[in-house]
Amino acid sequence: MQTKIQKWGNSLGLRIPRTFATEVQVAEGSTVDLSVEDGGLLVRPLRGRKYAIGELLKKVTRRNLHGEVPAGGPTGREVW
Repeated sequence: MQTKIQKWGNSLGLRIPRTFATEVQVAEGSTVDLSVEDGGLLVRPLRGRKYAIGELLKKVTRRNLHGEVPAGGPTGREVW
């Protein structure tokens, strides 16, 4: 499919056809990685990393475990 690069403020904009956007699961506000590879422009959607609490807790050891961190006193109507 061919499309045109258009001026958008002081930058250039590329319109992504709806069918392409749907296929790669991007929407308005999606974050993408833009790079140049072999003289071509490459746009890749960034996916948020998914974490599992069990996997994260497996990485906690006596060596990297820290003590309590003081958070200060109440700043509003909190009851302590």
